[in-house]
Amino acid sequence: MYFNNHTPRRLRLGIPGVLVLAILWIPLVRAQQPDESSIIRGVDAAVKARLGSIASYTVTEHYSVYRNNDETHPAAEMTVKTTYEKETGKSYAILSESGSELLRKFVLQSILDNEKRINQPGVREGSWITSANYEMKLKPGGIERINGRDCYVLSIDPKQKAPSLIVGSIWVDAKDQSLVQLQGTASKSISVFTGPTQVMRQYENLNGFAEATHARAESESTLFGKTVVTIEYQGYEIKIRATP
Repeated sequence: MYFNNHTPRRLRLGIPGVLVLAILWIPLVRAQQPDESSIIRGVDAAVKARLGSIASYTVTEHYSVYRNNDETHPAAEMTVKTTYEKETGKSYAILSESGSELLRKFVLQSILDNEKRINQPGVREGSWITSANYEMKLKPGGIERINGRDCYVLSIDPKQKAPSLIVGSIWVDAKDQSLVQLQGTASKSISVFTGPTQVMRQYENLNGFAEATHARAESESTLFGKTVVTIEYQGYEIKIRATP
């Protein structure tokens, strides 16, 4: 058979050549597909490394409460300095507060009390975003770009229901599987008077570990109606445990 420069490449290669290329291409495509189990192991390792390495930290958290679809004018605000100690958990010092006393007492103080409770030693392990607490599945679609970082997206479904456990998705850094973003719905309402809480939280890599920088929670309650709470985290000071 005679071929010239105008003959299609697939014909010039011939059937055997095309088959060889196809055989070589299959392993290459497979190699480019992320391995779900290794990504999940990476998520576990990143979470455990953070919690095992950080001895303590302080951060300033600014809480804003919005009502009735108005996310421009907060109905209540509170700024607190949060201190985390590995041996004891979290404590809070209120730096300033303003707005509705009712919202500050029943919404913001409730959030702080709940965070303090779930971060106690022996309790906090149940809220970790790891495969011990969640069924995780790698979502199709490949890499997604979030805040300038290449991320894998995994669905998360808690193995038991709790207000601190989320049904939804996490975005993890493709390089080290540290958390970049979480989005979903609390698997259990915090009280019988509130509906499911929609949650979003963003993280940055600080000192090699994922730390929250922004959070948003939206809920409906018989007492307050639609309520949105945002949290801005600033000024982390992190102390790393000394290695033996």
